[in-house]
Amino acid sequence: MWIDQREVMSLALEERRELLGRLELLPPLRRVTELTNESAFARAQAEGWEGVIAKRRGSIYEQRRSRNWLKMKCELAQEFVVGGFTDPQGKRVGLGALLVGYYDGADFVFAGKIGTGFNTSLLLDLRAQLDRLEIEKPPFTKAVGLPRLRAHWVHPQLVVQVGFIQWTKHNKLRHPRLLGVHQDKSPREVIRE
Repeated sequence: MWIDQREVMSLALEERRELLGRLELLPPLRRVTELTNESAFARAQAEGWEGVIAKRRGSIYEQRRSRNWLKMKCELAQEFVVGGFTDPQGKRVGLGALLVGYYDGADFVFAGKIGTGFNTSLLLDLRAQLDRLEIEKPPFTKAVGLPRLRAHWVHPQLVVQVGFIQWTKHNKLRHPRLLGVHQDKSPREVIRE
């Protein structure tokens, strides 16, 4: 970053903000308000933001991930029912991703695929459970965007807890990750929250 032919990346955060504050910004550009208290993350969640960036005071600008700038994503969580899975690829074992959905009345609606949040033991355990539930055809009754290759279908009996950033405009999960497996909930109780 440069201002008036002067490199400013090595300046402290506060100095860079001061320099930025002196610049006249014309629409559509505008300043981002600095949030300086502990309630910033709570506000971000309440207002549906993607997240916040926490910046260490006095830190320089770095063009890589750093402990001085932390990205904190707001996350939603809810239960979904597994309706299928994909084969693993590369060195991964067990399964590639879970194909999940929820009930909307009589319809079982495809919500997306979850490919993160697993360890090797869980991948192998889930594959063993899902192999016993395998069926020929997709159980989803509303299923836009279902994978066609390397997909296996299962009776919708397994309920999982999933964290995700938001619903996309196509009603799919954005950046989902597995949080856990539920043994105590009926799949038919799982609706979109």
